[in-house]
Amino acid sequence: MSHVGQRVRLCGRDEIEPGTSRRFDVAKTRIALVRIGDDFYAIGDRCTHADFSLAEGEIYPEDKEIECWKHGSTFSLVDGQPQSLPAVKPVPVYRVEIEGDDVNVVIP
Repeated sequence: MSHVGQRVRLCGRDEIEPGTSRRFDVAKTRIALVRIGDDFYAIGDRCTHADFSLAEGEIYPEDKEIECWKHGSTFSLVDGQPQSLPAVKPVPVYRVEIEGDDVNVVIP
């Protein structure tokens, strides 16, 4: 049985420059929204190795990854899987929906 999530507007398309990310707090969920070109990715903002914000990390557009600035673990923006140590657990990923100029995310 599928669970229909809550859709929340995070920002306008032009509020995030390509190649950058920004943290959003939605209810009790911290989200890192990343823009690569015209594509947006939303992942959990807490590194699974240590509680540091992924939105502050470096983005690798060619690999669709973001790096935790504290210990260097990288995570896939597509599926949340860690791509390098020390992190071994994935971060959650969230569906992004663009409607007009609004960037929305679906929170389960």
